[in-house]
Amino acid sequence: MKIETLAIHAGNHGDPTTGAVVSPLILSTTFERAKDGNLVEGRDIYTRASNPNRRALEEKLAALEGGSEAVAFASGQAATMSIFHSLGGNSHVILPDDIYYNTKVIIDNLYANFGLTCTAVDMTDLGAIKRAVKKNTKLIWIETPSNPSLKITDIQAVVKIAKSKNIMVACDNTWATPFFTRPFDLGVDVVMHSTTKYFGGHSDILGGCVILPPNDSQNNLATKIRTFQSVGGGVPSPFDCWLLSRSLSTYAVRMPVHAQNAMKLAIFLEAQPQIEKVNYPGLKSNEYHKVAKKQMQGADGVPCFGGMMSILVKGGQKEAMSLASKLKIFKHATSLGGVESLIEHRFSVEGIHSTSPENLLRISVGIESIDDLIADFKQAFQ
Repeated sequence: MKIETLAIHAGNHGDPTTGAVVSPLILSTTFERAKDGNLVEGRDIYTRASNPNRRALEEKLAALEGGSEAVAFASGQAATMSIFHSLGGNSHVILPDDIYYNTKVIIDNLYANFGLTCTAVDMTDLGAIKRAVKKNTKLIWIETPSNPSLKITDIQAVVKIAKSKNIMVACDNTWATPFFTRPFDLGVDVVMHSTTKYFGGHSDILGGCVILPPNDSQNNLATKIRTFQSVGGGVPSPFDCWLLSRSLSTYAVRMPVHAQNAMKLAIFLEAQPQIEKVNYPGLKSNEYHKVAKKQMQGADGVPCFGGMMSILVKGGQKEAMSLASKLKIFKHATSLGGVESLIEHRFSVEGIHSTSPENLLRISVGIESIDDLIADFKQAFQ
């Protein structure tokens, strides 16, 4: 089945008891045993270990990404931690130099006493990746498009390097989602999502997931990830799982609109004298356009480049913040992937260790009328 159908029907088994066409919300934290005290085969025991709504969600997420199984978490950070934790102590990770800020914070802060170390490199420079490999390198972490400068990593090229060194490759596919990029088709070993973003789509659910590949040769990894979920307890609530499953029903109709709006907005912004640069891989002028065109495609196979971009405003932080403050439809707020358009000054959010340019504004383009979004920028530029 195609992604539009999977988004609606995968994991949705309705309710045989009532005939409901939508799976019911099961809030119970515990489940009854048989009268003789034995466990009932196929029945859940305790919601931290498993829950009907979480299992249904995981089935849907695995189907969308084309994986063998998905493991749902309470946040994208918890999902990321499960992968890092699975590496074991004294391991080394290669990260992109332009990456979601808190991914690196996990290693630098939470795993400092675990002996986990990392090297940040430009993932578009294959030579830099090769030079960063150490004897204890266990993982190369890909984030493409990168956050917030939208660098595009050649996934197949990085996988080739990793395989030659017996190193695992993980891909944060939050921004592209499987609607635009299929990491497993390009050889990665594991995929992570902040399901808060495009999968949730309405800025009202916090969640994350890890998805294992279709031909899982990393059974040991799957066990470690699942154990981290159930024993560690970083699980989403049944209600969040139910809401996320509901949101995913419209996922395949939302994504093309995000991308179409972003493309038109990027073209408009590139022509404005107040803008120094537009970071959007769909633009032919973008330095990553060729690679993006190869590995970012919509459901119809036509190159499509997602709903995220960032802009460099001429001047500095003051000018960037001023522009953001004049927008009326775009809300100045953290996060992305919702139906509403958001804009954010990343440097002021990330703090003193930020590597984001001070004049950068990250834009999550929503599904409003593109005419209204462009008009909003026009009035802000005046």
